[in-house]
Amino acid sequence: MNKKDIMLMITMLLIAGVCYLISNLTRNENGNQVKVSVDGKIYGTYPLYEDREIDIKTDKGNNVIVICDGSVSVKNADCKDKYCVKQGHVSKKNESIICLPHKLVVEITGKNEADKAIDSIAK
Repeated sequence: MNKKDIMLMITMLLIAGVCYLISNLTRNENGNQVKVSVDGKIYGTYPLYEDREIDIKTDKGNNVIVICDGSVSVKNADCKDKYCVKQGHVSKKNESIICLPHKLVVEITGKNEADKAIDSIAK
């Protein structure tokens, strides 16, 4: 290895480190809303700061979603594996809980979801 190879490796490591830090900063933001979708269609959007229990009954199955203390979890599900229940609480932006047998997606979002569709160039 010569000096240029070492400099290239250090540069690549620095770039990877910066990318990792940037992705962690955006991932660790607390979300403001919970978006619940069933079979690809939005079932409802709820504020994360209001404690509530949401019963979702579909022909695929039943789920109970709980929003409490700024986080959301699936309290109960009648699917076999119950992975959605075992996942626990989520509260960070872009985190989600998915129940595949019931085609349920519970996703933490930011307050202005409409702003996601517009990129910085269009603004």
